[in-house]
Amino acid sequence: MRRFARGEYLGLHLTIGLVISLAALWLFGGITEDVLHHDPLTQFDLALLAWFHGHAAPTGVRICVAISWLGSPAVLTALGLVVAVVLLGRRHMLLLGGWVATLVGGGVLDMTLKYIIQRPRPVYASTFLSSTSWSFPSGHAMGALIGYGMLAYLLVLFWAQRRRTQLIIVVVAALLTVAIGVSRLYLGVHYFSDVVAGYAAGLLWLSTCLTGLEMARRQRGAAPSWDESRCK
Repeated sequence: MRRFARGEYLGLHLTIGLVISLAALWLFGGITEDVLHHDPLTQFDLALLAWFHGHAAPTGVRICVAISWLGSPAVLTALGLVVAVVLLGRRHMLLLGGWVATLVGGGVLDMTLKYIIQRPRPVYASTFLSSTSWSFPSGHAMGALIGYGMLAYLLVLFWAQRRRTQLIIVVVAALLTVAIGVSRLYLGVHYFSDVVAGYAAGLLWLSTCLTGLEMARRQRGAAPSWDESRCK
């Protein structure tokens, strides 16, 4: 029980990271098995897809297109470059390496999983997608969780000082990630299981990267906050 003591931060962090990773892996494995074997979850996919399509409205479509755009590779790449420049300018090289590895690794993982599973897109996807790509898992859901989750981590640790501000950052990142996933369902470009699997895979990768980054930070000594570095 010593790892849960106040001074045993790294042990506690490793334990939490392991639990989250195992839970995400279990969820992703279960969903993948259901999709491959056409279990009842796939029937729910079709029913929910039909419901969203039947209740879609022009205004709702425009809103969801805008929300979905926030989880697009173009936006996440731009975000990645901006944050990378900021970290490089402040010489936080360890954080820069963690940021780049998390985003790039997440993209590679997404493409690899899509290629392995090769699930076709829903029938409504052609309305919004000009090119064909595999559906499982949702790259937007996975990328949003990884990108905005990692950004929230950086802001909470190295920018936000007040607990309330930190909570707001985490809540906003979570709501934005959920909204992006729902927008993909509303537009009919993904199944429900695609989105949830994207979240599970993204959470697994993000948890793994954050755990590794925290281990590296603690071994090297906690990096200074942005406010501290500004005063030097």
